Amino acid sequence: MRLLLVEDDNHVAAALSAVLARHGFQVTHARNGEEALQAVLPAAAEGRAPFGVVLLDLGLPDQDGYQVCGKIRKLTTTPVIMVTARGDVRSRIHGLNLGADDYVVKPYDTGELLARIHAVSRRTAPGEEAPRASDSALRLGAVIIELSTRRVSVDGADVQLTRKEFDLLALLAQRPGVVFRREQIISEVWRTSWEGTGRTLEVHVASLRSKLRMPALIETVRGVGYRLVDPVA
Repeated sequence: MRLLLVEDDNHVAAALSAVLARHGFQVTHARNGEEALQAVLPAAAEGRAPFGVVLLDLGLPDQDGYQVCGKIRKLTTTPVIMVTARGDVRSRIHGLNLGADDYVVKPYDTGELLARIHAVSRRTAPGEEAPRASDSALRLGAVIIELSTRRVSVDGADVQLTRKEFDLLALLAQRPGVVFRREQIISEVWRTSWEGTGRTLEVHVASLRSKLRMPALIETVRGVGYRLVDPVA
């Protein structure tokens, strides 16, 4: 797999590139945001995926990593994993809102990082679709989820969701009121059983509540998982 590593620290980049190479990755190193965009642009302009995954450090010297993520997302659907020391939930949600597929907080274990890289690459494999029962729209009060077009609207206004936010919402909406266990959600949406994905699930739920502006729509069942509360029930 070709991987773009966006990291301004040459020592960190060299060490990480060596580890990634040993695990079969072909690494391209970009030292700042502009180099990253230039690396992505040629293939994206031809409609091709330039890399299998982008590892994006947020502390770049020329521009904020969040800005770089937003620009990359406008060019390509290549999965982006943000790598940063900013570990608060608000920062994670902001990254996901900009189109990041995952978020790794420094310091991290190399095994964890490799697992996340493989996980996002599996999630975005060609032909993989969101879990769904049919191609019809799901209606939950003011919320309409169009499964075939992957569009979501609230009171007629479109809501922009990331790939996994939509998959998560679509899964819960197919059986309103039913509690989905965390393990089940991770298995069906993330296609993995890796325990570290649990934190990512929490961040995606928080992001969905924020974007839909309906905090009570997704209920946390403590110690079990989540369920979608039908507003018209």
